[in-house]
Amino acid sequence: MNSPQQVDIKSEIMTMPSWLRRPIGKASEISTVQRIIKQRQIHTICEEGRCPNRGECYAQKTATFLLMGPTCTRACAFCQVDKGHAPMGLDEEEPQKVAESVRLLGLRYVVLTSVARDDLADGGAGHFVRTMETIRQMNPDTQIEVLTSDFWGGGGVAVQRHSLAMIIQAQPACFNHNVETVRRLTPTVRRGAKYDRSLAVLATVKELNDQISTKSGVMVGHGETMEELIETMADLRSVECDRLTIGQYMRPSLDHLPVKKYWTPAEFTELGNIAKEMGFNHVRSGPLVRSSYHAGGE
Repeated sequence: MNSPQQVDIKSEIMTMPSWLRRPIGKASEISTVQRIIKQRQIHTICEEGRCPNRGECYAQKTATFLLMGPTCTRACAFCQVDKGHAPMGLDEEEPQKVAESVRLLGLRYVVLTSVARDDLADGGAGHFVRTMETIRQMNPDTQIEVLTSDFWGGGGVAVQRHSLAMIIQAQPACFNHNVETVRRLTPTVRRGAKYDRSLAVLATVKELNDQISTKSGVMVGHGETMEELIETMADLRSVECDRLTIGQYMRPSLDHLPVKKYWTPAEFTELGNIAKEMGFNHVRSGPLVRSSYHAGGE
């Protein structure tokens, strides 16, 4: 029997605008990925987050692996990733398992992300690097994008910069760090994160290597205004952010923040056009767009 919470969320899903509903994708493509990752006891954000685009991305030979376990040390009010208790220790075999999965799936472009690991001295940067190196040993032609936390575990700016330098030295195809929302709403939406700290992450990457593309993402639906979104885009361009994704926030459960507004496809088109006019060279703006959507190109 469904719980009252499950019933309420199902009712909320049923009242979503039609443009937020889409087929999940081919069952065969999804089951192949699920089998490979379950056999190796690793995780993808595609599965953990039940991403609506996963079937499409799998068909295009892209996937986003979630490193360092499924438990986050932060408590962002929008995210459905597990939180609220101590994370597990690092799986030292995870880089090998991920590299094997990339090979078996024939991925041409892979995104590596992770939960926030404020319990680790380097925030998990070393684990990112080991995974990148192992992927390249087994899959030399696969491009790697990283989608990281801010690496701010209490160690201060020097430790954060060292962690970022480790990642940049490993030469990712793209460095992604999401601001997620506008400045005013950051304390509510991104508990434990700071708007200016996220901008500083992207700025530091460009300082370390201005040839590496940087990327960020924004969710709409938390009560932000068009003017605030334009200000956020301008802030990202001020730190030379190259790429941008804009998508609709959808409430995972009644324990998460409610949706204040469903932005229309026309509004997403307008936001995307504004972003392109501001100078972002790769923009994805649409209701179902997520951070890694079409990450490998057009």
